[in-house]
Amino acid sequence: MTVRTGREFLAVPGPTTIPDEVLQAMHRPAVELYAPPLVALTDTLLRDLRRLFDTSGHAYIYIANGHGAWEAALTNVLSRGDKILVLASGRFGIDWGDAATRLGVDVEVLGGDWRRAVQPADVERRLRDDKGGVIKAILGVQIETSTGIVNDIAAIGQAVKNAGHGALFMVDTVASLGCVPFAMDAWGVDVAVSASQKGLMAPPGLGFAAASDRARAVHRKAGLRTPYWDWTAREADTHYRKYAGTPPEHLIYALRKALDMLFEEGLENAYLRHRLLAEAVRRAVAVWQTGKAVAFNVTESAERSDTVTTVLTDGFDPKRLRDYCEDKCGVVLGRGIGALDGKAFRIAHMGYVNAPTVLGTLAVVEMALGALDIPHGRGGVQAAVAWLSEKVKP
Repeated sequence: MTVRTGREFLAVPGPTTIPDEVLQAMHRPAVELYAPPLVALTDTLLRDLRRLFDTSGHAYIYIANGHGAWEAALTNVLSRGDKILVLASGRFGIDWGDAATRLGVDVEVLGGDWRRAVQPADVERRLRDDKGGVIKAILGVQIETSTGIVNDIAAIGQAVKNAGHGALFMVDTVASLGCVPFAMDAWGVDVAVSASQKGLMAPPGLGFAAASDRARAVHRKAGLRTPYWDWTAREADTHYRKYAGTPPEHLIYALRKALDMLFEEGLENAYLRHRLLAEAVRRAVAVWQTGKAVAFNVTESAERSDTVTTVLTDGFDPKRLRDYCEDKCGVVLGRGIGALDGKAFRIAHMGYVNAPTVLGTLAVVEMALGALDIPHGRGGVQAAVAWLSEKVKP
């Protein structure tokens, strides 16, 4: 017997649920790639990406996922043999560094604790030790989806400034843009990257980058520049050049609708929605973990992200729980990845989510814990409901 008939719900940290309006926006014929409405559409998207990144710099759109955006960032500002510092708090920060290594860049990893955020004081100390200014760039991730950690990008940017170091500060916002505040210029970020399939509620397939004037000045001497990723080529007036070829028409139609929905809600409202729903998830997990079989991966509560919660498991295979939730109830949870493979599951609460979807997901997880006889504190869902009842008033 199952209770899964109906629409399946993705509670994974990408791709996230795509609104029906966004899907419908793609249901139209292709147009000539120089058609004035399409050119105007690109202009509005580049404008609004700058708004999301909160920068006066340039923005770029790639037919790529987040890994493509990583490569775009690296190749546009680095040369073979350059040294960079990777701030690791999970798999994706490390993977970004690995991509740089494969491009011929000398990579040093700072940190590596999968249960704590990057400490700004450690960054400042390492940069102060770099007396000769050998380090050319610093790579960080705002929200690390593998671990559920949120790094304090503003504080890290201040640490770079305090050290008086000239390295470029580069940040991955794939799992944070549109969900939590990000202030590229104010926080001293030189290059930011993101993608379409998480908080931006659009289909996978678009990667984004934004570059400060300082990064674009470094770009002019970068030795790793390649034709497809190159910022200079994409800054041409010709519409075709902005995509290094044929525009991904239907994906940008979808993105336009998704951004319209986000701006209609209001960015501050979207940030608050994510914060409230994330805390509801945390309230539930805090109750469940009293049974000693599940626990937060992130040990410090202030370092737990508002877009994904990673839950460690002890004494049972998390695949059993994920399979039950999906097969019996139609809720798809994220698996543990990297060092947490087989040791955790992840609950995503980003993008097109609301109280029913989050509370429903929590209820299914608590149902699974009970059905599978996994020890857990009772009343996690009620704790989440109580939190939202207190914070969401008439």
